[in-house]
Amino acid sequence: MELRIKKAGLEDIELLMQWRMKVLREVFSLDPTQPTEKLEEENRRYYQRTLALGEHIACFACIKDIPVGCGGICLYQEMPSPDNPSGKCAYLMNIYTHPSYRKQGVGKAMLQWLVGQAQKLGTTKIYLETSEAGKPLYQKAGFVPMEDMLKLPPPK
Repeated sequence: MELRIKKAGLEDIELLMQWRMKVLREVFSLDPTQPTEKLEEENRRYYQRTLALGEHIACFACIKDIPVGCGGICLYQEMPSPDNPSGKCAYLMNIYTHPSYRKQGVGKAMLQWLVGQAQKLGTTKIYLETSEAGKPLYQKAGFVPMEDMLKLPPPK
């Protein structure tokens, strides 16, 4: 299997949107009959803005130029601190492999490529949220649990 990681650009927005919606449907167990137009519109707007500004790096894992996985990393700046002296942060997201290609190194290849991209930019804090199924991949890559984190749910 000849696997190649391809950086996605604005010219790939339609393909990015197809994969993004596939990820959201699976991760959030969205009902296939549930309308997603507004969600799609906001995701498209996000990609258009952040890809153009370099605030998001997206990629596809391809075999013979056919995408079998996708991933992304959101880049931003926080105030520098002792545990993140540069203040540069990256939130790893949407590492997704088509079910027929799982457990074949596709996710690992995208993870390494995306982390490498962030590190080349001097990012010193990289974190993510993961499913139970994905946890072993990230742990093998050196990720450790973050403590003392809380999340404010959206207003009802």
